[in-house]
This record gives sequence, structure tokens and C-alpha cells, in this order.
Amino acid sequence: MKKLSVTIITLNEEKDIKRCLDSVVPFADEIVVVDSLSTDRTEEICSNYANLRFVQQKWLGYSEQKNYANDIATHDWIFSIDADEEVSTELQQSILQWKNIESNNNECFSMDRLTNYCGKWIKRCGWDPDNKIRIWNRNTGRWTGAIHEVIQFTLPMTTSKLNGDLLHYSFTSREGYRKQMFHFAEIGGKAYFEKGKKHATLHCIVSPIATFIRQYIVKLGFLEGCTGLEICLTAAKATHHKYATLRSLSNNK
Repeated sequence: MKKLSVTIITLNEEKDIKRCLDSVVPFADEIVVVDSLSTDRTEEICSNYANLRFVQQKWLGYSEQKNYANDIATHDWIFSIDADEEVSTELQQSILQWKNIESNNNECFSMDRLTNYCGKWIKRCGWDPDNKIRIWNRNTGRWTGAIHEVIQFTLPMTTSKLNGDLLHYSFTSREGYRKQMFHFAEIGGKAYFEKGKKHATLHCIVSPIATFIRQYIVKLGFLEGCTGLEICLTAAKATHHKYATLRSLSNNK
């Protein structure tokens, strides 16, 4: 049977971490929590779990923090999960079955993520299907990217999809969604600037409109009713903020 390390990065996750941990206990051979100096009950909650290592590390960045967690894990096979995610019962069974099957190091494993917005599971707006690679051998790839990080592999990989959903409880309020989207947009604008991307005024106009059309019309966001409209309008405004951030940095350099 393969040994699997579950890695999680946290910062003030007392509302979500217990649900996340309870969902990985059935298959985790080790749980590694790398915490960015939380001031709430995150550490206290984690202390109730056997086979869990709680390590504090000042914030390095999304990819860097996740790579640090993977580096200090005991086992080479990694399952990376966010604190606001939960493994469904069906996905738990899929992972348990996978552990008993021989896998090559050039194989990685994905799963569909279903996101909850203010108590409603969103299946349109471009949010579903949201397929994520979360299980792989750490010797074959590392996280990259300032936001919406992805695993960059050093070998040609074969991806297999596991049955079951990764349940994502990311947005419990409209204001929380807006703040997170604008936070990510600002990080994205700064990343564009650091990569030398040229600012064009047209981007601030065209890109938000394109985002809204893609999510609300092409991805059928209108079928989610008022909730879909809220999601798509906020995404469009965040897109504008990303390019406005790039414009501001470009003008001030």
C-alpha cells in the first residue's frame, strides 16, 4: 500500500480546518499543516489529531508555502488540500482504492472540485467542472504561480481522474467573495508587472467585458439566477482591478 502525506497551509482557519481534517483522516498516513502564524484556534484544533505535524512558517507566497509543506512531508506521494476544502465520501473511497493499486511516479491524479457560494453549490459560471490535480509524487513536480498556482512537472505525466468531488467552501458571504477576488486581482496585476507585461488601456475596458460574457453567457451563469449575476459581475470588476493595478504600477515606475 502506498503511503500518502496530506499537506495543508493555514492562516486563521478555525472555521474550516476541522471539517477538512475530518475528511482526510480515513486515508492520510500523515498530515502536515504549515501555518502562517495564526492568531485564532487553528493550532488548538489541529492538536486534537494524531499523526498531524503542525509547523509554523512565516508567509512565503502561495506556491512557496505549499512547496515548503511538501518538502517537509515524510512520504513522497502528496495529497494537497486547502483548509476550506472537504473530501467527499466518494472521493475518500477512491483515494483508499488508489492507495492499494501500484502507480508509477509519472502518474498524477485529479478530481473535480465543486464550489459553494453563500450556501449554494455553483455548477455554472465556469466554476464546474473545476478539475484539479492534487495527488502526485513530489519528486516529479512543484507548485508554481503567484495565485491560482499549478503544479509544474519535470517529467511527461499521465493524469487519471478519481471519482468523487472535492467540496470547496470558499465563499460564505458576498463581501468575502468580493474581497478575495480583488485581493487575487491585485496579486495578478503585480505578477503581470514583474513579468514585464505591457499595459494597454484597452485591457481595462475589453477584458472585464470579455470575462462577463464568458462566465455569464458562454458558461451559462445566467442559469444560476441572481447568484450567477453577482458572481459574474464581481469577476468582471476584479478583472478590471487587475489591469488597473498593472496600469498604476507601469505609470509609476
